[in-house]
Amino acid sequence: LGIHVDFPSTLDPPVPKAMYIDPLGWIIGFSMLAICVTCIAPAVLSLTPLVGSLFFLDLMNVRPIVMTLLTYYRAMWYFSTSSGRYADCPVLTSNAEKCSRVHVASIAAIFHLWSTPHYRHDTFQSDLVLNLRNVAIPGTGVPLSYLTRSFLSTFIFLLVGYPLVSLIAAVASSGLVSADIAKKFHGHLLSPRDWFSLWRLNCCLAAMHYYKTRDVGYKLEDKWAFLTEAKKLKIPVTPWLDLGMIVIKHRNEEGGLGFHRFKNVSQGGEWIIQPALENTGSIAKLLPKDAPLSTFRVLTASTPGFQSTNKEEETKTKNPTIKTLTTVFRAGRSGAATDHTSILFDVDQCTGEVKTGNVNNHWYCLGPKAIFTTPWTQDVKYLKHPDSNLPVTGMIIGEIEEIRTLAENAHRTLAPGVPLVGWDVAVTDKGILLLEGNFSCNFFMGTVDYDWYYNFCDEYMKLLWLKSPPGPDRR
Repeated sequence: LGIHVDFPSTLDPPVPKAMYIDPLGWIIGFSMLAICVTCIAPAVLSLTPLVGSLFFLDLMNVRPIVMTLLTYYRAMWYFSTSSGRYADCPVLTSNAEKCSRVHVASIAAIFHLWSTPHYRHDTFQSDLVLNLRNVAIPGTGVPLSYLTRSFLSTFIFLLVGYPLVSLIAAVASSGLVSADIAKKFHGHLLSPRDWFSLWRLNCCLAAMHYYKTRDVGYKLEDKWAFLTEAKKLKIPVTPWLDLGMIVIKHRNEEGGLGFHRFKNVSQGGEWIIQPALENTGSIAKLLPKDAPLSTFRVLTASTPGFQSTNKEEETKTKNPTIKTLTTVFRAGRSGAATDHTSILFDVDQCTGEVKTGNVNNHWYCLGPKAIFTTPWTQDVKYLKHPDSNLPVTGMIIGEIEEIRTLAENAHRTLAPGVPLVGWDVAVTDKGILLLEGNFSCNFFMGTVDYDWYYNFCDEYMKLLWLKSPPGPDRR
């Protein structure tokens, strides 16, 4: 949907919706607090002598688990309460711990960003509630948005729930081997690389960057603004119909049922009306006949994008280096409306060779039945499209250079100051087109140069952590 937003002319920022006390959020928060006080706290107190003895005797590999937990709490305390620089954190100081430093700092940033303006919604917290309403920790069925309805519930989860989930995941995946439990607990808590944790990190980086810079590139989160700006700059995007209003009626409904009316955004409405597009050529051959338009997610990164008093950095802002971090082919499933229901095939961004496919749909299973039916992990590797049985892995995407160039040029032209953008590119019967750019983007489990990525995030954290935001948000 393309939503046109009229920007108010007043310099006074709107009252953030987070000022409204959400009753459900506080009920959840106090319920979690009650559980901690009545159940978890006594359990912790009763186990403390046992854990202490195992720690000091160095039995059952408890010591590295405790040290990992203490490191997490020390880093969280520093990043949440200290007014010091990002680089001055007393723990996680080595280059080898850069990944963990970035990860924990981005978690602590949630508290700082909680009531600040967000480029999509009034506040960062309201964006969390809306953006996480269809995502759950696998096997729980509980939308993560429930945990973000109040500051209290979020605080308790990050203090108690997240370490507990990390420990359970470590135990479940280690085969009860104590050395493996300690190693995997460290990985889950301090340096996770599951698709959700990387998505959350990218979202926090984008929110922090917007709050500290108010970069104009973020206005292109509005899909209509994106399409019109891209067309003006001669970047190929999906076409739209310049109709005033359309009416859609079901052929067998009566009494006003089955009637829908949509006013075009180009005429002051809220709907982008576009002709349906189809994949063509070698891409179409990889898909079942009734698959939706299937796209490539190309995630690009831009060098630090905000004005600095340092002339060298200012030059970099005007001429940013754009790098493609990952490319994933989202092969849509048979009968699906969009390629959000798809197999995620990793693609070599240089050669165009398609690698193995994965899915992340176990993160989207909601409701009580998910407790019994949803696996904690998805280790299935796809070599073929499951609906057509056509081989996909090993195929060569001949258009890979054009796809990558289009995404990099769009980042350089449309939003050079935005750190990360996930571009949706489609090979269609109308040519290779850009559908949209996503600033809260994820890697969809594609291959990433993690050393480069964490160095990139680390540099942004250093630049943004103590930077003062500009004047009131004018959205």
